[in-house]
Amino acid sequence: MAQYQHSLRFDPDRCDGCMSCMRACPTAAVRVRKGHAVKLADRCIDCGECIRVCPRAAIVPLTDQMADLSKFEYRVAIPSPALYAQLDSEVFPGIIFSALKQCGFDYVESASPACDAVTIATEIFLNEYRGQYPLISSFCPTVVRLLQVKYPEMVDQLLPVLAPREVSARDAKLRISRETGLPLERIGAVYITPCPAKIVAILEHPGMQRSYLDAAVSICDLFQTLAAAVSHVQESEYKIDAVESASGLSWAFLGKFPRSLPAENTLSVAGLPNVIRILDDIEKGRLRKYRYIECHACPEGCVGGCLTVENPYLARGKAIKLQQNLPAGCSVDRQQVEAAYRKKEFLMDENLAARPLRPLDEDISRAILKMKERDRIISDLPRIDCGACGAPSCRAFAEDVVLGEADKASCIFFWQRDLADRIEQLANLVRIQKQSTGGLS
Repeated sequence: MAQYQHSLRFDPDRCDGCMSCMRACPTAAVRVRKGHAVKLADRCIDCGECIRVCPRAAIVPLTDQMADLSKFEYRVAIPSPALYAQLDSEVFPGIIFSALKQCGFDYVESASPACDAVTIATEIFLNEYRGQYPLISSFCPTVVRLLQVKYPEMVDQLLPVLAPREVSARDAKLRISRETGLPLERIGAVYITPCPAKIVAILEHPGMQRSYLDAAVSICDLFQTLAAAVSHVQESEYKIDAVESASGLSWAFLGKFPRSLPAENTLSVAGLPNVIRILDDIEKGRLRKYRYIECHACPEGCVGGCLTVENPYLARGKAIKLQQNLPAGCSVDRQQVEAAYRKKEFLMDENLAARPLRPLDEDISRAILKMKERDRIISDLPRIDCGACGAPSCRAFAEDVVLGEADKASCIFFWQRDLADRIEQLANLVRIQKQSTGGLS
């Protein structure tokens, strides 16, 4: 069974087994056993929904810390556009860039040029694509992993275009290497991330031989230090960088469509429950009239990531207000982007593949027998998915039983049925005893 990287850790010392995370998990990757939540590594997509709902802060994101970055001789910060919306809309990107340098980075690379370039690359790909529709955006790593785990037959419909964060990291490292003479491995490209899924995307780099990013620091971990640094930036120390654009900032929230596609051929959706509903409809063949579907796992897009600090709706409003003060045009030359696209500089270099889940048994004949046993157990269950057994559904519980990871007595209904059978057996024994003694005590 393949080993998967993850960016979340369950802390048993904080967990009280409340089952909130189990109920929120979209891929049935959480169980509650012996009073504590545990993660099924093959099912977890690092979406962070468990972080949102845990009342005890028992799920810990495994992000890099600033101290970890000392191993790089030169440190480049690549902030998610969502970072700008965490501060007041009067705090322009140039101020944030200066503050990030005060936090320990040698250089800050704006994501706007890469965002604009990837938008153009996406338009070119969609205009030339002749395969199965709709195509699904691949820029949210949670959505990619969701398809790999839950909708493996639809993986080929993921857009094979690199995410802006990867393009930014590649371009920044190549340019800095030329300017400083430093080898690429001594230059650390650090993403300032709004969610844990992008941390895993660096480690597992789906669709790529390796990620151009080297580390990720969460917005919430960096925020206090950054906010303090922002307050010390003098007006003379910054300017609105010409590479920032309103269109680049729009990647932080819902509704970033390729400009060349008519609105009736595109669809935008945010929030995992809504994404799953749309993917269910795609699986059933209901959305073939759409050419492109933009999917964000987090509410309102990246501004709603679970590692941000601002309310996602307030953050979206701040981002829209900030857009009004940024250049409206594209920050890159379209002809140069088209030339780079023809050299495949914006395309993934590996095919995306499904993630196989753990089988019921490695031996096919035993797996068939376990499948039949699982189905028999399910037929005996009330199928109300109460979760009292520590599994999110009756089906998941039945699979746990045949895998030897749960006992049937964990189900309250089996337990009650077994208790009723025992009481009836005891009553029958008493009745037989009375009959054999003539009713005498």
